[in-house]
Amino acid sequence: MKISRRQFLSSSSALVIGFYLPFLGGRLANAQAPQPKKVFPPNAFLRIAKDNTVTIQIKHLEFGQGVQTSLPMLIAEELECDWSKVKTELAPAAAVYGNISWGGMQGTGGSSSVSNSWEQLRTVGAQARTMLIQAAADAWKVKPADCRAEKGFIVGPGGKRAPFGQFAEAAMNLPLPEVKLKDPKDFKLIGKPVKRLDSADKVAGKTIFGMDVKRPGLLTAVVAHPPVFGARVKSLNADKVSRSIGITHVVQITNGVAVVGKGYWPAKNGRDQLDVTWDGGAKTSTEDLLAEYRELAKKPGLSAKKAANPEAIKGATQTISREYVFPFLAHAPMEPLNCTVEIKGENAELWVGSQFQTMDHLAAAKTLGLKPENVKLNTTYAGGGFGRRANPASDYIVEACEIAKEVKVPVKVVWSREDDIRGGYYRPMYLHKVDVGLDASGKIVGWNHVIVGQSILGGTAFEAFLVKDGVDSTSVEGVSDTHYDIPNLDVSLHTTKSAVPSLWWRSVGHTHTAFVMETMIDEIAAATKKDPVALRRELLAKNPRFLKVLELAAEKGAWGSAPPAGRAKGFAIHEAFGTVVAQVAEVSLEGGAPKVHKVTAAMDCGLVVNPLTVEAQVQSAIGFGLSAALMSELTLKDGAVQQSNFHDYQVLRMSDMPQVSVHLVAGGEKPTGVGEPGTPPIAPAVANALGTLTGRRAQVLPLTKTKWI
Repeated sequence: MKISRRQFLSSSSALVIGFYLPFLGGRLANAQAPQPKKVFPPNAFLRIAKDNTVTIQIKHLEFGQGVQTSLPMLIAEELECDWSKVKTELAPAAAVYGNISWGGMQGTGGSSSVSNSWEQLRTVGAQARTMLIQAAADAWKVKPADCRAEKGFIVGPGGKRAPFGQFAEAAMNLPLPEVKLKDPKDFKLIGKPVKRLDSADKVAGKTIFGMDVKRPGLLTAVVAHPPVFGARVKSLNADKVSRSIGITHVVQITNGVAVVGKGYWPAKNGRDQLDVTWDGGAKTSTEDLLAEYRELAKKPGLSAKKAANPEAIKGATQTISREYVFPFLAHAPMEPLNCTVEIKGENAELWVGSQFQTMDHLAAAKTLGLKPENVKLNTTYAGGGFGRRANPASDYIVEACEIAKEVKVPVKVVWSREDDIRGGYYRPMYLHKVDVGLDASGKIVGWNHVIVGQSILGGTAFEAFLVKDGVDSTSVEGVSDTHYDIPNLDVSLHTTKSAVPSLWWRSVGHTHTAFVMETMIDEIAAATKKDPVALRRELLAKNPRFLKVLELAAEKGAWGSAPPAGRAKGFAIHEAFGTVVAQVAEVSLEGGAPKVHKVTAAMDCGLVVNPLTVEAQVQSAIGFGLSAALMSELTLKDGAVQQSNFHDYQVLRMSDMPQVSVHLVAGGEKPTGVGEPGTPPIAPAVANALGTLTGRRAQVLPLTKTKWI
């Protein structure tokens, strides 16, 4: 990143370094205008106090993925500070904290937290170290080249040694230097297993999540949303609720009716007693959508990848034709969605576990009718998200602002899990139709692939650069760009329209495309009597990176050796967000239902910053993916979601979690994504194991919809 400006301002004898991103113009840029000297700026990454404590601002949302530890490691590595003195704070919404991979928009997603910060934060650390050394050299009247930084101290000639904090104030008056970053062979912290900095406070209950935010006079709002997508309030009788104990306001807003009270339960009870008549909405059902999708899939859609000869399979000796169906899925984060808003005259402040700080900040300002520079968005910890908190519509944040404008006191809007599962945003339902032609020797001669589903980008700010010629790239990723050497691969897409709100879900399009590609490869292996891993070796022969991951997973998963009686192994490999993951799943049937015992994962995510964080991310991605593989499904009837909470929208229980081992391919010049790539391979790996175990091939998720015995 080119540094356009520098800040080197004083606050309580702390060294403060920050960067500005000049391309975020307009109102947002004005909101982040440089502050007067001697005023603590909100756009700094780093403070060094007199006691040698180093406080690092975390620009990404922490919702379990470990950025509170992995991002400080980048700065600390170059700074040469004492890791035991490192503290972190979640950064507020500000242009300086933009995601470099996203053109400077602040946000967390796309498995980009570490990869986009890789050079930026190391540069922050290296510059701070250089300035501290210069300040010490000036004080000691020696050459900077004769000094070095070591575990939070500057060490000079003749036994000179003093802590960083002693030079922080003087360093602040020095010019920002050009720096050379460390060679990876010199890393002392990066690449080492480092325990998380945020665990102790979380275990002790000290961490402040959005739900924990308290303000003087705070009220709680619960909203009655339309029971059918697209419906609006036709009539409202709030007389009874308004007189209820603990209820302070009943407010009609754009997307429903908010009941505001002195706590969650009064508000919820009031909401449940509301007399609302709704009008309009689409009476969509899952069956109707599936019939529509099947009809569309009979013909090619808009081309995502054009085969040289899409008719090639007509000359095939053998053709395998399959239809795959994937349901709507909810994000279902453990912490209910929430947002707190406080308005004070011409200013407002928000507290929210935001994944899209820039968008949410602007949406809040617009809704409140305030200038962006008069609105402060504080990022809180969040209890999971999986994509739900990265909503271009800023839905529950806008809702909170609408309510706050009406009640004119601090208010926290809370969505119960039922509210979100029945009225939220979802991973869209998809249908794939695949025809693969083989010649007499079992070689693929053509692959025709039609995908049907909603766009998650249509109508959003991302449509302009992620939808090309009508094709939503997230609907076809993992198929149109497959790394398998497949001749005459033809991929097309039908994008459907629906009133059902859609949104990305952890690993986005790869959640369905990986399943189709990897189970179809096993189908081909079975049809040609080849070992599934051997077939993958053939099709990936031109891709050494994939082969490394494949071989590591096969070795660690003991592919080729017999599993315990009654079990079978399945294999899958997939690339998402620049990272290749292969998994071997060991599966049995218990009472006719799939039981996953072991998963062996191999991953190439480039240079590994913190092996412990990577391992945890892969484990969690497998657990998350197993929910969708085995049990999670949303269905629609008469326009309404039929499920409501974890009793009928099933997710993996702790007791269902398999034994997981994670193995990392060494090397790589820089990190690639980690948060999501572990999810896509698990469902096909389990399905392929079940195929080996039973001879039946799954074409529908969740896998419990297939009768295995």
